[in-house]
Amino acid sequence: MKIRKICMIGDFAVGKTSLVSRFVHQSFGDEYLTTVGVKIDTREIRLPSGDELKLVLWDIAGKSAFARVDSNYLRDAAGYLLVADGTRGATLDNALTLHANVRELVGEVPFCLLINKADLQPQWSVDRQRLDALRAQGWPLGETSALDGSGVEAAFARLGEQLVHRA
Repeated sequence: MKIRKICMIGDFAVGKTSLVSRFVHQSFGDEYLTTVGVKIDTREIRLPSGDELKLVLWDIAGKSAFARVDSNYLRDAAGYLLVADGTRGATLDNALTLHANVRELVGEVPFCLLINKADLQPQWSVDRQRLDALRAQGWPLGETSALDGSGVEAAFARLGEQLVHRA
């Protein structure tokens, strides 16, 4: 079984920890607890291709666009999930800046951009045309809800497929 380190990258309170909790423990805690430093979880998955992976998930403390992600946390990362909050449009801008910062540190590794809080879509402030433009540019983009679990398994599986097909 292949083991791959995945980092969760994004602004404060976008739902990185909640996505990991939903994926690993099938649970959601409605009390916000800020991540300090990094929290590590693991989960083994079987992909639609039949490949098996053990994902080591590094849930890194939220970063604003002005803060750089600590390179020590990113060392040996095989890929990352870039998370924005659909109800806070500025977190998409921050995610795009963080994406550029992470690429400087780890190079071209697989990633997926997740717009979280899909259960609150009527309250979203992210620009749908901007999301469509990112998709048109080839960005792997998914919509998730850590609250109800929609899109979560698919997001991790999508990144997992990219990881196993990478040389």
